[in-house]
Amino acid sequence: MPKIFEYFGFIFYFYSNEHEPIHVHVLHGGRESIFDLIMMNGELAEIRMREKHGAEPLPEKDKRTAEQFFASKAA
Repeated sequence: MPKIFEYFGFIFYFYSNEHEPIHVHVLHGGRESIFDLIMMNGELAEIRMREKHGAEPLPEKDKRTAEQFFASKAA
């Protein structure tokens, strides 16, 4: 599980050879959610959050923090 980034206790990682759409797992405080990164014409068009099977999802505040992180890196 390659770690992409660590940001204020949030760990952003992915699994190699995984399925589409492009997505990143975000772990914080023992909870985890998956963020699908929807690309259009090579640019980030949308971020869709979904739950990881068997994991407690991130609370709303943490979801917003992760989304803001993705948006700041795409700009």
